[in-house]
Amino acid sequence: AIIVLIVYRTFSATANSPHLVTMPERRPFVRLPTDVYPVNYGLCLKPDLIDFTFEGKLEAAVEVTQGTNQIVMNCADIDIITASFAPDGGEEINATGFNYQNEDEKVTLSFPSALQKGSGTLKIDFVGELNDKMKGFYRSKYATPSGEIRHAAVTQFEATDARRAFPCWDEPAIKATFDITLIIPKDRVALSNMNVIDRKPYPEDDSLVEVKFATTPIMSTYLVAFVIGEYDFVESQSSDGVTVRVYTPLGKAEQGKFALEVATKTLPFYKDYFNVPYPLPKIDLIAIADFAAGAMENWGLVTYRETALLIDPRNSCASSRQWVALVVGHELAHQWFGNLVTMEWWTHLWLNEGFASWIEYLCVDHCFPEYDIWTQFVSADYTRALDLDALDNSHPIEVNVGHPSEVDEIFDAISYSKGASVIRMLHNYIGDEDFRKGMNTYLLKFQHKNASTEDLWDCLEQASGKPIAAVMSSWTKQMGFPIIVVDQEQQGDDRALKISQKKFCASGPHSGEECPTWMVPISICTSEDPSCSKMNVLMEHPEINITIPSLSPNKWVKLNPGTVGFYRIQYSSAMLDSFLPGIRDLTLLPVDRLGLQNDLFSLSRAGMISTIEVLKVMEAFVNEPNYTVWSDLSCNLGVLSSLLSHTDFHDDIQEFIIDLFTPIGLKLGWDSKPGEGHLDALLRGLVLGKLGKAGHKATLEEARRRFKEHVEGKQILSADLRSPVYLTVLKHGDSSVLDTMLKLHKQADMQEEKNRIERVLGAISAPELIQRVLNFALSDEVRPQDTVSVIGGVAGSSKQGRKAAWKFVKDNWEELHNRYQGGFLISRLIKLTVDGFAIDKMATEVKSFFESHPAPAAERTVQQCCENILLNAAWLKRDADDIHQYLLQRKVPPV
Repeated sequence: AIIVLIVYRTFSATANSPHLVTMPERRPFVRLPTDVYPVNYGLCLKPDLIDFTFEGKLEAAVEVTQGTNQIVMNCADIDIITASFAPDGGEEINATGFNYQNEDEKVTLSFPSALQKGSGTLKIDFVGELNDKMKGFYRSKYATPSGEIRHAAVTQFEATDARRAFPCWDEPAIKATFDITLIIPKDRVALSNMNVIDRKPYPEDDSLVEVKFATTPIMSTYLVAFVIGEYDFVESQSSDGVTVRVYTPLGKAEQGKFALEVATKTLPFYKDYFNVPYPLPKIDLIAIADFAAGAMENWGLVTYRETALLIDPRNSCASSRQWVALVVGHELAHQWFGNLVTMEWWTHLWLNEGFASWIEYLCVDHCFPEYDIWTQFVSADYTRALDLDALDNSHPIEVNVGHPSEVDEIFDAISYSKGASVIRMLHNYIGDEDFRKGMNTYLLKFQHKNASTEDLWDCLEQASGKPIAAVMSSWTKQMGFPIIVVDQEQQGDDRALKISQKKFCASGPHSGEECPTWMVPISICTSEDPSCSKMNVLMEHPEINITIPSLSPNKWVKLNPGTVGFYRIQYSSAMLDSFLPGIRDLTLLPVDRLGLQNDLFSLSRAGMISTIEVLKVMEAFVNEPNYTVWSDLSCNLGVLSSLLSHTDFHDDIQEFIIDLFTPIGLKLGWDSKPGEGHLDALLRGLVLGKLGKAGHKATLEEARRRFKEHVEGKQILSADLRSPVYLTVLKHGDSSVLDTMLKLHKQADMQEEKNRIERVLGAISAPELIQRVLNFALSDEVRPQDTVSVIGGVAGSSKQGRKAAWKFVKDNWEELHNRYQGGFLISRLIKLTVDGFAIDKMATEVKSFFESHPAPAAERTVQQCCENILLNAAWLKRDADDIHQYLLQRKVPPV
């Protein structure tokens, strides 16, 4: 699955005593017994799209491995009407009792006599509800082209919600084949994992048809899917003969063409990379209106949010195209890595998600080299993971999980982004050729089966001859990462480096008895060739000394070229000073300019250096041309601006931002020039939005002028300029601007445009307008999965917004929790709302609110937020005065 990582990156700052929140213990979780297991599920479902219920019949071929008089399965929100078991060639035995264990989401079927060892058929008739919780078998609201409101019936089973659609053995290692039949209105489209093999009238009702699908390969329950609704599609064939279709809402087939092009390029790329063909005859990609995640990799039928699949050549911006390309790349990678070979248990979820989150970039780089996507990886995934993983309330990549609510909780930036980052580091350490060889062995050895993290390490170790398991377990089994401290000394013609490692903590240097160490692959480059590593070592001890022969004193030495190793670096001040010219004259690679700045920012938050040091380095970026470097600078300045909104000199940091961004803004201008590409469009949007939000006069005036022409229909804004213009006019706008934006939202035909508006509405400043935006978030105008980004936008925009959003979440907690309970959206909501506070007592308030309003799937998020609030408060206490002085003396004209 792809989790939609909303772009308001909020960061931790620092405190010395993060208060850990203790949560109630759950009773021990037990996996299903193994005395009966399924071989094939024959499943027939008949959904009612008016009353939102469904009827189901299950005929499962099962194997009894030892005599028992009960069968335990997973089952949730389903009523079983009858159940029976017939041994092959024997008498049918009716079940005499159904005992539901609701909290464990299990049902025990009891039989009057023992079921004997051997094969048999389990039959169950049941009914269920098409819920509105975006999980299990649920209903999704859409409007027909004429405006009529209808519902589709769709599925989302990962992690543990197949049990809401039919009683089953809902664990990833209990694989079986599936024969699915759907009984549906004859004017609707029915899709499932496999191709349709029969469609005939339903004997009992001539308005219905019975649609039968081919038998699936052996697969896990969480990857089963079916969709019943109204869709158009575009179709193509990949060069290796797989039929690819993209299903879109009615009348929007052309918006599926971009994803279709990406998918048809991607399938052969993966076939070639893994050296294993795609195992099904077809693959469908479909846009679902109400969808909690970003997308879900169901085998052969991949479901997406509309914004992760649909592209309109005229109304989609560059960042949307890039997002669609990445999500398609991610989900198609899972068809091999996850679907063909599946993790044995959710503890190994990170393997699925970390791997797909890494290889999606490899795939997009192959399809669209002009995106410079690997540099963007560092800002989007790598630095995000470092920030979260520096917290005391982080967790190791591999987490033992049991209860479903614990599983939901690990769909986070550690599993995805840290997972992807350590795989990138591993790929770099092994080299592409051996990495592919090991991957191929792994996929062939475990295809149609289950595997654990160790199985992958074994295959990669055999292929590379390197100690993969030993190196990687230090990164996956312990949380956190090291800070590498570097000093140097010139010894004659040689350069001697002294390198040490210790755990990096968001609250400053690790000060415990037991300091963990990592096996760190370290590469070193010099100014003679910044893009090439001169030396590679594996650091296995707390300290090492390295000598670089014949390097003259005027040359610099840098660790981690390409910013691939998952660690932060603290250089001596002399070493750091030697990099500044390389930032100004761009001889350092973009990704390394970004990494240096990001490390320093992080060290300042941890109180290891003064924030002023970072502001000085930021000023060296005045000639920076690279989009991703600016994007990361912009994020960090956003964090600082948010922190300083708690002071009375917030305006001074806005001036700093304006000074830093004005030269690049003038250079880019408002309109795209001939020969510009994807990254120029992204950079222009970023810079104008930053200047506009900070109140740069000329930018604000031009944004207002263009907004007026856009609204009047004289000159429609290009898609890439809409976000920055909307943001700017709202930030400095009144109720009439808000009215206009809400009108544009109502008129927008494309979900991308609605989302674009929803994300910036929170920028409005007046308290009564902020309240209007919050009420709008829960209205019918906003799809349920998008409410979170509207509230998050309010919280992230201003000090007033943060207070109002938190109050709104508390006041509407019951409705919000009921809507998102047990999914990752509840965690996202909490994080976006409270992460930016910077007063100690807010941490106490947040903690006590969630003690009396428990949200089990968000326990760890609540702990992380409380820690972040305390860290922010400590940062502010420590550095606010110095920052203020620095910003003031910048304005004094030199004598």
